Amino acid sequence: MMFLADSGFSFGWESVLYIVIGLVAGLVIGFFVSRKLFQRELKKNPPINEKMIRAMFMSMGRKPSEAQIRQVMRSMNQSK
Repeated sequence: MMFLADSGFSFGWESVLYIVIGLVAGLVIGFFVSRKLFQRELKKNPPINEKMIRAMFMSMGRKPSEAQIRQVMRSMNQSK
């Protein structure tokens, strides 16, 4: 133990506190930045659109009307 005291290097609780504060700040900043990027990506590329609904109806063998498509889109937007 005398070796550490003589070298002038001490790893005290202040250093541990700074590391913990840095990690917490990094996690908080990272969370908000990734959340903002994810929301922007969802706004640019919505998960489902009218073309996809038409394709779904056609794959079931039905010709959808515009009213049906709008109704499905409304129900999708309300469930968010």
